[in-house]
Amino acid sequence: MADSLIDIKRRIASTKKTRQITAAMQMVSGAKLSQVEKKSGAYQIYADKIRETVTHLAQSQLLSMAANRDYNNRDDNDKAGDMRVRVSDLLQERPVKKVGYLVMTSDRGLVGSYNSNVLKPMLDVLKDDEHPSTVLAVGGVGADFFKARNVSVAYEYRGISDVPTFNEVREIVKTAVSMYDNEVFDELYVCYNHHVNSLTSVFRVEKMLPINDLDPAEVEDTPVSYLTEPDVDAVLDAVLPQYAESLIFGAIMDAKTAEHAASMTAMKSATDNADNLIGDLSTRYNRARQAQITTELTEIVSGAAAVE
Repeated sequence: MADSLIDIKRRIASTKKTRQITAAMQMVSGAKLSQVEKKSGAYQIYADKIRETVTHLAQSQLLSMAANRDYNNRDDNDKAGDMRVRVSDLLQERPVKKVGYLVMTSDRGLVGSYNSNVLKPMLDVLKDDEHPSTVLAVGGVGADFFKARNVSVAYEYRGISDVPTFNEVREIVKTAVSMYDNEVFDELYVCYNHHVNSLTSVFRVEKMLPINDLDPAEVEDTPVSYLTEPDVDAVLDAVLPQYAESLIFGAIMDAKTAEHAASMTAMKSATDNADNLIGDLSTRYNRARQAQITTELTEIVSGAAAVE
């Protein structure tokens, strides 16, 4: 009985230590979630405005004018890290021979079903796609998952910040657009978990390239005319890359929000389970202790009776 009591005490102590860790991780995830939600809410204002501007440009036919021009002779010797992108790279449609999927997962575990909610539907998407496909993996879990299943991974980015910065996204966007320009793929889709609330996220697949999903109904139906300075090309060279950046950065922010929410929920569940286990073990310990005391009293009484 003594060994049993010691074993139960050790399990209680071990579970309490685990509970402290999961409770701390829950608080950290909650703090990160609050930061990302605040930053994402502020960024959404910019994203909505840049989309509205690009939609107005499409409505005024400036985009279609730019798409029909020949940009092949432009100087591509930009400085490293520069985000200058030819307008035609982002607008021109071409026959689809291969499709690219920018898939966002986490770099670690302990996030509940977050990663599986992305990876399982992605396998269905890849299976149903009639064109050859390749994956651009943002997150180590996704990269390792696809490599283990012999899925083509053309690019991977690991170690993205818990609260992403715009400079991180620039590298991803530049790589994606460069691959699109070099015809590594002819369409690019962004695939991630959309954050609904702390308990719910929804898998999304959104088209990024080429830019042709602008709906004029999203803006007011009013005539729009633009005076461009220095010229239309310079304006579009500045606006369209920003729009492409906004699509990916917004998706990354959304995905990170869903990740932190999933982590917080998973750690809360683990903490609650630890509390329940500690309660059950404490009950078992008290019963075993009571049984031990009863046995000792019985032995004492029996010994005294034998002496009499």
